Amino acid sequence: MLEQIKKAAEYIRKTQGEAEIGLILGSGLADVLPLDNAHVCAYADIPGFPESTVQGHKSEWVTGNLGGKRVYMMRGRFHYYEGFSLDQIVFPIRVMKLLGVKTIILTNAAGGVNESFQPGDLMLLDDFINYSGVNPLMGKNEEAFGVRFPDMTNALDDNLRILAKECAKKQGLSLQEGVYMWFSGPSYETPAEIRMARTLGADAVGMSTVPEIIAARHCGIKVLGISSITNMAAGVSKNPICHSEVIETGKKVEAQMRDLLTAIIEKI
Repeated sequence: MLEQIKKAAEYIRKTQGEAEIGLILGSGLADVLPLDNAHVCAYADIPGFPESTVQGHKSEWVTGNLGGKRVYMMRGRFHYYEGFSLDQIVFPIRVMKLLGVKTIILTNAAGGVNESFQPGDLMLLDDFINYSGVNPLMGKNEEAFGVRFPDMTNALDDNLRILAKECAKKQGLSLQEGVYMWFSGPSYETPAEIRMARTLGADAVGMSTVPEIIAARHCGIKVLGISSITNMAAGVSKNPICHSEVIETGKKVEAQMRDLLTAIIEKI
């Protein structure tokens, strides 16, 4: 796997150069942030890269400029429920590490567990709960990326979180904060599972992001996470949950997410 990661990194370095910030856009957010002088590359063109199969995700790697920074932007991610291995899911994170990325911003669509939330809110991740029973660091440890037992005490970087809150305040944006809980999917959670999640301290649930956080911290990359609360979770809302609702709500928060991400990247 390391040789494949090196090949992918070398291809991107030769065709697009290096960048200091990585950004992964979640469901319904693929078009949220235009970059200046952008170079677009299909995942299929990058050696070893999987291709996203989920509606609302585009399989494109974009390199460009924003706020004086060089940014790698993934328009679409990979999920465990799609049948990808955990190595495949975190493949891009490790590629970014070899390309010199120091900071990664992860976005996602999430279901609201905290009853004070509502669809359309943005939530800054304080912490996460891995409820999947799997971990991307299982198996032989790759010493080129990190230690066997990496610390996750401050998995979401404190300074980046402070910066995000400052940017949101300047924009007059109400930014929720909370704990994100990863379920494997693809079925949405049951009302009983949501009651359990709330009891365990979760404020939102989703089917991504946690493997990427773990892999990034293993690599020594700083992480900021922002969820778009696209629906209230089962039992919180009596309405059935459907993916089209997730995509639709994601589109509605595009402007807020774009302005917030732009301000954060400019200040990093």
